[in-house]
Amino acid sequence: MPDRKKLARRAGRGESVRAPAFLKNLRGVKDWKQATAWLEWRGIEDIECITPDQAGVARGKMMPSKKFTSNTSLALPSAVFMTTISGEYPENSGDFVYPEDDGDLKLVPDLSTLSSVPWESDPTAQVICDLVHQDGRDVAFSPRNVLKRVVAEYAKHGLKPIVAPEIEFYLVHKNPDPDYPLTPPVGRSGRPIGGGQGYSIAGVNEFDELIDDIYHFSEGQGLEIDTLIHEEGAGQLEINLRHGDPIELADQVFMFKRTIREAALKHDTYATFMAKPIQNQPGSAMHIHQSVVSLKNGQNVFSDEKGEETDTFRHFIGGLQRHIPNALIMLAPYVNSYRRLTQGTAVPVNTRWGYDNRTTAFRVPRSDPAARRVENRIPSSDANPYLALAASLACGLVGILEKNNPDAPAGTAVNQDEIELPRGLLEAVALFEDDVSLKEMLGAPFVSTFAAIKRAEFETFMKVISPWEREYLLLNV
Repeated sequence: MPDRKKLARRAGRGESVRAPAFLKNLRGVKDWKQATAWLEWRGIEDIECITPDQAGVARGKMMPSKKFTSNTSLALPSAVFMTTISGEYPENSGDFVYPEDDGDLKLVPDLSTLSSVPWESDPTAQVICDLVHQDGRDVAFSPRNVLKRVVAEYAKHGLKPIVAPEIEFYLVHKNPDPDYPLTPPVGRSGRPIGGGQGYSIAGVNEFDELIDDIYHFSEGQGLEIDTLIHEEGAGQLEINLRHGDPIELADQVFMFKRTIREAALKHDTYATFMAKPIQNQPGSAMHIHQSVVSLKNGQNVFSDEKGEETDTFRHFIGGLQRHIPNALIMLAPYVNSYRRLTQGTAVPVNTRWGYDNRTTAFRVPRSDPAARRVENRIPSSDANPYLALAASLACGLVGILEKNNPDAPAGTAVNQDEIELPRGLLEAVALFEDDVSLKEMLGAPFVSTFAAIKRAEFETFMKVISPWEREYLLLNV
């Protein structure tokens, strides 16, 4: 194991020093021996052991790095992964039974995700953990495990999914009092940011220093941004990630959300991934580009030898059309999510598909045959990335296995057509629980747990009296 101080002394004496290559990895090591050396090389003092809960919030423990590498057992109460976004607990209902003992679940670090935490003042690292029971069994309702389960189902059929997420978010003024609406921030020009700045370079430049920090923080963690643009909303930005393995990309979105929020706070601004944070402004999406390759030869199974579309491609789309409405609760998980899904906007409220048609739910971008893919435009940016990817990929695979055929592609705008998706949380939960194929693909323990949480969140929301009710009902009814 290399000793950082010894290597430094040798370098100071002019001796040739060649550190092992893994020490320069910005992200990930192979084993605990490398992890120990990697932490020592960087002088890491603390490490955050984190895992995503049902909402995609980072839960976990922080500890000294020496304790982390000394085979310390990490555990969290099971209740942590059954709570609502407001920290409440769902009632027993249907197949969901809350564990009375609230026993511990173990955190197992995935060392391939080890990276630094560049916004911390003291040398700090972070690692994403998987959730297992005390006997080593995977926790079936853990979001990361749900996605792993779906990817494993693809592998059983000799397939591997490839994804590329696009995440939209807003920069807004700090808002310590939630009773007040969110407002766009002031950029470097000194003026409040306006809407209608889609793809504007000047719009991006309004936040030069903040964006520089996003890039620097990302580079420090080994996260790679493909492109960054200004979207249509006031202070709305979008980050595109390069295509790759679904679990790795979900990890990256999970880390990017933390990174963007931290960079914004450094500049006295909030970054929000709410689906519809500002009234009369566009909502924020998490579009998912998807393709499937053969494990045998790495070829895109959406195209045949002649470059033509395959039955597998069509069945994948057919599965999305048939099952996405039933999985919508994983793509639009909050009451606020449904405020984004409205007619007459760039947001799809249908289950149509088409070639390079942004008014459809499932868009097939123009590409060469090797890059043929399907973009799911329904998910909102408030969705847990692990669950959004799991839902979309599960629907596609069910379509392949059931040989679901799609309808004809839409050749015109269809965003004014009849809404084909659930209009609210409770309707979405009911469809979710009734889809037998999805329940088998995602696992019954997850379906019952997630449904119970969403029902509890809806009941909490119903206790809140909105400004609309005070404005129109107070003196009129």
